[in-house]
Amino acid sequence: MSIQSYDGIPKFAGVCSPEEALRQGFSIDECVSRLKRYHYAFKRLHQILSDHITSEPIYELKMIYSHHAYLCAEHVSALRGRVAEMREPPLGLEQIPDSHLEIFFDELQSAPNRLAMVLGVYSKAIPALQVALTQHIAHTNPLADAPSVRVCRLILFELADIAAIGQQVVTHSQDTSPTSNEEILPDELQSWLEFLDEMLAAAGGLAGDDESTGQSLLRRFSANGYTYDPIPRRDERFQDPYNMGVNAEAFLYDPRYPPRAKTLMLYYKRLREIDVPEMMASILAEIKEKPWEYTHDMARQLWDEARHAMMGEAGFLSQGLDWPTLARINFTWSMALNTQLEPWERHAVLYYIEQGLMPRTGKRFEWELAAQADDKLAELFQDYDWADEVLHAQIGQEWYVSAMPNRKEALEYGDACWSKVFMNYKTWLNNGLTQHENWWPALYLAACEIWGENPDPQVLAFNETYEDKRADLKEVNA
Repeated sequence: MSIQSYDGIPKFAGVCSPEEALRQGFSIDECVSRLKRYHYAFKRLHQILSDHITSEPIYELKMIYSHHAYLCAEHVSALRGRVAEMREPPLGLEQIPDSHLEIFFDELQSAPNRLAMVLGVYSKAIPALQVALTQHIAHTNPLADAPSVRVCRLILFELADIAAIGQQVVTHSQDTSPTSNEEILPDELQSWLEFLDEMLAAAGGLAGDDESTGQSLLRRFSANGYTYDPIPRRDERFQDPYNMGVNAEAFLYDPRYPPRAKTLMLYYKRLREIDVPEMMASILAEIKEKPWEYTHDMARQLWDEARHAMMGEAGFLSQGLDWPTLARINFTWSMALNTQLEPWERHAVLYYIEQGLMPRTGKRFEWELAAQADDKLAELFQDYDWADEVLHAQIGQEWYVSAMPNRKEALEYGDACWSKVFMNYKTWLNNGLTQHENWWPALYLAACEIWGENPDPQVLAFNETYEDKRADLKEVNA
C-alpha cells in the first residue's frame, strides 16, 4: 500500500519548522526567570508613565503617557497570566528580580526633567525590552514554549508602536526647554545615560541573559527617593485654567436650548475630562496596598478618560473650531481633589460621580442629544462614552463598593467626600487667577459662522457660572 505524501501541509501546526522544534530552548525555570524580569520592567514603566501624567503640562504628552501606561499594564497582566501557568505558585511576582534593574527604573522615575525621563524610557528601557523579547522568541523552543512566544510576539507588536511614538517625543523634547528648574547640562545628561547602560549591563541585560559586569553602582537622581507631584499642570493653550464661568450642565439640561448648540457643550465636556487622568494618576501613585488587578483596571479607566478628552478635541476639529482660542478648559476639579482629599476619598468621589451618569440627565441623555442634533460624530463618541462609563461603574463596584459595608454606605461616603471639596470660586477671582470669563458667546458665534446660521439670541445670551451650584459641580467632570 502506498502512503500519500503530506509534505505540502505545514508541520507542527505552523508554529515552527521541524528544525526549530528540535531546538534545545529554555527550561521552565529559565523561562520563568526571564518572564518575571519582563513583568517587572513593564510594571515599573506603567508606574513611571502614570506618575508623570499629572505634572506634565503638554496635553499631547499627557495623552501619550496615559496610553502607554495602559499598554504597559496590559502587558504586565499578560505576563502574570503566563507565569501562573508554569508550575510557579506562589508566583513571587511582587519580588524585585534584580537590584540593578530596580535602580535602573528608580533612576527613570526620579529623572529631574522631561528630556531625561523620556530619553530613559524611550531610548533605553523600551529598546532593551524589544531586544529581550526578540531574543526570547529566538532562543526558546517555539513548540514547547508556544504560549510564551505568543505573548512575546503580541507585546512586541505594540512595543513597536510605543517605540515609534516615543522617538517622536524624544525628538520634540530635545528641541524644547526643560520642564523643571533642575536643568541638566548636556555632559551630565550624557553621563547619566551611560550610567543607565552600565546598570543594565550590571544586571546581565534586561532579560538576565548576559554575564553581569559585577559593577556596584551608586544611585544618582534616585539617591533621595521619588516624590509624586499631585499638582496638575497645563501648557499655554489652556488659557485661564481656573475659569468656572460657563456652567455646561445648566446649558445642556435646559430644554429651551436647541440640540445643535448643545453638541458644542458636549465636546467641551469631553475635552474637559483631561483632568480625570490627572486625578486618577494620583490615586495610582498614592494607594500602595491594592493588588495588581486593581491597578490594571484603574489604568484601563484612566486611558478611557484620556480617550474621552481626545474625543472632545476631535469634535471641535470636526466643526472647524479652535478650542484653545474659544474655550477655557479648566483644571479646577483635579486640582481640588488632588490637594484636598486622600487617595481613597478621591476614588469614592469618582464612583459617586459615575453613579450620577446613569439617570435621566446622564450618558443616555447625552447620546440622545447628539442624535437629535444629527451630529454623527458626536453621536458615535457619546455611544462609546456611554459604554465606557458602564464599564467604569463595574470597576467601581469591583474595587470600591466591595471594600465598603454596602452600596448605600459607599454612595453616602462618596457624597460626603465630595462635599469636603471646596471650589475656590471667589478666592481665585479675588486673587486675580481668573475673571471667570463667559467664553460661550464667542464659541457659539464662531460655530454659527461656520454653520452659515444666524445665532439664536437666547442661546447667545446664556450666562450661568458654577458659583454656588453644588448640584451641577457634582457632574463637572463626569
